[in-house]
Amino acid sequence: MGDFPIDTVLAVIGLVVPVGAFLWEFVFVGRRRLGYRVQMDTPVTGEIESVFPGALARLHPDLPANTPDLRDYSVVLVRIENSGSTAIGVADYLAPTARIGLHLRFPRRRVVGMAVTELSDPDLAESLGPASGIAVREDTDGRIGVIDLPKVPLARGDHYKILAILQRSGGSGEYPAPVLLGRIRGGRVVETRSRTGVPRVMVVLTGFLVAVIVAQFAVAVLRPDPTPLDCATGKLTLIGSSAFEPVIRDAAAQYEKRCTGAEFAFDFAGTERGLDRLAEAGPDAGLLAISDGEKGPGYPALRPRPLALAVFAMFVHPELGVADLTVEQVRDLYAGRITNWREVGGPDLPVVLIDRTPGSGTRVIFEDALFGGEQPARPHRSCTAIKDTEGTFCDVPVTREMHKAVREIPGAIGYGELAESNRAGMRVIALDGVAPGREAALDGSYPFHGVEYAYSHGDLPVGSPAAGFLHYLTAGLGAEVLRAHGNEPCVSGSDARGHCASGS
Repeated sequence: MGDFPIDTVLAVIGLVVPVGAFLWEFVFVGRRRLGYRVQMDTPVTGEIESVFPGALARLHPDLPANTPDLRDYSVVLVRIENSGSTAIGVADYLAPTARIGLHLRFPRRRVVGMAVTELSDPDLAESLGPASGIAVREDTDGRIGVIDLPKVPLARGDHYKILAILQRSGGSGEYPAPVLLGRIRGGRVVETRSRTGVPRVMVVLTGFLVAVIVAQFAVAVLRPDPTPLDCATGKLTLIGSSAFEPVIRDAAAQYEKRCTGAEFAFDFAGTERGLDRLAEAGPDAGLLAISDGEKGPGYPALRPRPLALAVFAMFVHPELGVADLTVEQVRDLYAGRITNWREVGGPDLPVVLIDRTPGSGTRVIFEDALFGGEQPARPHRSCTAIKDTEGTFCDVPVTREMHKAVREIPGAIGYGELAESNRAGMRVIALDGVAPGREAALDGSYPFHGVEYAYSHGDLPVGSPAAGFLHYLTAGLGAEVLRAHGNEPCVSGSDARGHCASGS
């Protein structure tokens, strides 16, 4: 169906039809409506005297006592009512005669006697008296009995009844039903039904509305979900920071669910390796590098896009028993000025520094936020190599190896992204008495944080996989994924000091 708004059309039909039916029934056609209802039409037998004692004598005083077989006689009771929404006046009867407005006809029967009964308003008697023009006659060679009824003004809901004794004038079997004929200005004369059960018009309208609802439901189920504006088709490869890897993987999984034409590949080997690969690849709208902090001057062709304020944490070996350090103590530890944990209130145990390899974005954020500059140069040393020795430091290339080394080496201390450190079960410590957290980072009371960036080689084409995913992360539902991992999305880049300009 393309972009044709069939659901909107169905909704409009579902509204217009009931409203139109109401207006037609109660404003245009039914505003003036004179109804009649045959409440009784039965042969005259002995029961008539028990139902209406003395009625037969009153209707035809001259009826002899030895009346022949009554099988050809019948009793009819007709209710005539104003069933519309407005009053009916004398001038509303469109009849050629001045006094008569309606004709109650009884095919194949003649009227033996009649009486007016059960007036809803006593004042109606003035319009139905002997001088009103009410009369009995026969039509079409005496085979149709007729009661001519006067032009009776009826307020809304008013009614009166005609009780008639009839005699067969021709034919056999059941009689045709009585008919009330006449014309009403701005309305009509209709046969009404007893007001028990559900009116047919309500059944029809209810069925119609149910059909419309079912059709709308079918359209909603069968129509494919519209493609979100930030969706792009194609393959996107994400590389770089291992600290931010779980966040990006989670966001990519959510993106794939809503953008079925997207496909992802990952290679999180560290910030420096990711930036190197991106720079060597050249312009590629299907490749993004994630970096902890800003790139160095060696990548002039790479374009930054701030993603989120990321919170980092210091953590120690689970049995160390240290819960809080000052920023100055952390500097002294990594500068080699504190070598035993007893110097900061811990056990008598040598300090083992677990660091990230040079070029790591996490290491850059650590040095900028806490160390005040670069650390002293140290030769590379594998953490696996010092496990069973008295080594005092080692370095690792990615976050998961940092977690592993700190858990396994007694006296070890390291650092990493807060959310992933908590997920890994690391013993996270406070800095200057402040526990790490997003709110503390935003208000400036917690110092260890930095901005996560996405880098592309040159500007990204509109509609490319990389452009679509970046829009999702910073301005779409992906921002909630960032928050779920403890980060604060950057809404307008970062400020002059490298701090994320968040929405908080």
